[in-house]
Amino acid sequence: MADIYVPELGESVADATVGKWLKQEGEAVKSGEALVELETDKINFEVEAEEDGVLESIAKGEGETVEVGEVIGSIGEGSGEPAASEDEGASEEAGAGAEEEAPEEPAGDSGGSSNGSSGGSEGEFRASPTVRKLAAEYEIDLASIAGSGSRVTREDVERAIREKDRGGAQPAAEENGSAAKESAPKAQPSVQPSGREDQEERIKFSRRRQTIAKRLVESQQTAAMLTTFNEVDMTAVMDLRRRRKDEFNERTGARLGFMSFFTKAAVAALKAYPNVNAELQETELVLKKYYDIGVAVSTDEGLVVPVLRDADRKSFAEIESGIADLAVKARDGKLSLADLSGGTFTITNGGIFGSLLSTPILTMPQVAILGMHKIQERPMVVDGEVKVRPMMYLALSYDHRVIDGREAVSFLVRIKELIEDPESLLLEG
Repeated sequence: MADIYVPELGESVADATVGKWLKQEGEAVKSGEALVELETDKINFEVEAEEDGVLESIAKGEGETVEVGEVIGSIGEGSGEPAASEDEGASEEAGAGAEEEAPEEPAGDSGGSSNGSSGGSEGEFRASPTVRKLAAEYEIDLASIAGSGSRVTREDVERAIREKDRGGAQPAAEENGSAAKESAPKAQPSVQPSGREDQEERIKFSRRRQTIAKRLVESQQTAAMLTTFNEVDMTAVMDLRRRRKDEFNERTGARLGFMSFFTKAAVAALKAYPNVNAELQETELVLKKYYDIGVAVSTDEGLVVPVLRDADRKSFAEIESGIADLAVKARDGKLSLADLSGGTFTITNGGIFGSLLSTPILTMPQVAILGMHKIQERPMVVDGEVKVRPMMYLALSYDHRVIDGREAVSFLVRIKELIEDPESLLLEG
């Protein structure tokens, strides 16, 4: 027998959540075949079998938190074909502390099987450890579930949980006797039932979504966050792109977008104002002399921020290609932990969704984040004349513990100056 361990999860990642078992107990597995999907704060990844055999046991069910090096299952010898169901049943009975003959002696069972129903007894011993754990968590009596065929499945238990939720607290009140009945009218639930529970859907947050929520709250509670705004005239950059984008694409194979201009401008501004490219560690400010720029990317599971390494050393084409590659990997769920770790400053572009103005939240432990927005034509006074110009609002959220208001405003003004005179970016490079 070979144990299945939680592998190293990467820098600063100590635990994961069991997302989904791709193999079930008793199934044959081959070396290198994916067994289970683990979810971390940053990415999902699969744990593979290290040898051929049969998935003998599952020690950690879906939704459970596991740590690096922890045993989550085991692989035994065999093909898993003829006796898969028998082996699986035996391992589950052993996990429940019952003998193989237990189904023949329902009177010896505890709990809901005391009524002597053979269906209830069989259902209890035909549930996997994962299903038994879920039932115990929600106080569901397995013996009361008919089951799907000869087994009680996760779907059967989830259906029973939904039925229990719809039933409210009435059964519990009946069990508690007349005293509970008398006090029931006085107790007012914190949330009044709408009567439309059958039209509602409950979706459990993924590990990543929970982490995003936690980090956002931590960021607002930890940093003295403040946002300063400015607006930038995009005329020069748009004109340059219009004239050069085809040639740029033919020569480099990359699309000339706005992100390369803003990344270049951000790096130049970070060099001019080094406190913005820093990290606060207790009573010390760590100034970083490298420029790893995080680029916010929206995915189906939420926002992720892959990192473009050494952006100060990259050309426009390398920046555009690097960001495009990271975006594709993010949306395909193929980002590695290395792609997401670190980062000294972040750029987020809400303009692609039509956002005109926003206050981005810091990506801790960074001390600043730049928000780009939608380009919108507006009347502007230029040299004493009113002209229509493509304008974009910029937002810089920053940690006021580290960055003073004057420094933040000056940083944003520097980006504005560079974008409005894109040729100056060549001199900065």
